[in-house]
Amino acid sequence: MATERSGGGDPARTIALLWRKPPEPKPVGRKPKVSVDQIITAAIAVADREGLGAMSMARVAQELTVGTMSLYTHVPGKAELIDLMADVVLQERDLTPEGTWRDRIKHYADRTRAVYQAHPWMRDVSMVRPPLGPGLMDGQEFVLAALADSGLEPRHVTTAHIAVEGFVHGAAASEVDDQQLEARTGESGDSWWGARQLFWDDYFDVERYPTMTSLWNAGAYDTGGTLADTVRDSFDYGLEKLLDGIEGGLR
Repeated sequence: MATERSGGGDPARTIALLWRKPPEPKPVGRKPKVSVDQIITAAIAVADREGLGAMSMARVAQELTVGTMSLYTHVPGKAELIDLMADVVLQERDLTPEGTWRDRIKHYADRTRAVYQAHPWMRDVSMVRPPLGPGLMDGQEFVLAALADSGLEPRHVTTAHIAVEGFVHGAAASEVDDQQLEARTGESGDSWWGARQLFWDDYFDVERYPTMTSLWNAGAYDTGGTLADTVRDSFDYGLEKLLDGIEGGLR
């Protein structure tokens, strides 16, 4: 499906909703059938089960068994709702400020990865222009505090923060790709590669690709696990080396 982008709604309305300020108006006459939080919860449930492409204001209204127009009383539209959904699931990370600065960054990475695993549709939300809510801001504060405690100069703290955020979200998003494909097609990544063994047997040119061939002969591709295991190992390895690089800047 096409990527959805956060930050596309009306700024004033979106930010007020993200921080629940002002609070929802007290009902005059009949009590409202739904609240902002109920709408967000229903939208997340739809996206978890059916993917972000299936999530619409009408589909969320159906999930809540209310009329679509009753949602617009609380949330202006889909663009604002996507921001609210992304920020709410980011709040699930339960970030705990314990251990060394490296321990805290690894904790942040693990908790962010867990969010993408629990809500694979996050892969389809570009946060280049992020939802400025508590979920996102608490995460940024956590990473910045860890990096500041490392001893980096202030200007390097912010640069390292961008590098960490980019790696963690990018790697976590990429990791769920195979899950999404398997859910849609019924075929695992390992099965897909197995069905293409003929490429390696009949088409792969060892002279044209000498580095790949050398690595293959050296056993570099014999991971002994599944594709998912390899992806997870790559996530851990990449993060470890990124932190090594940051730590090198302290010397």
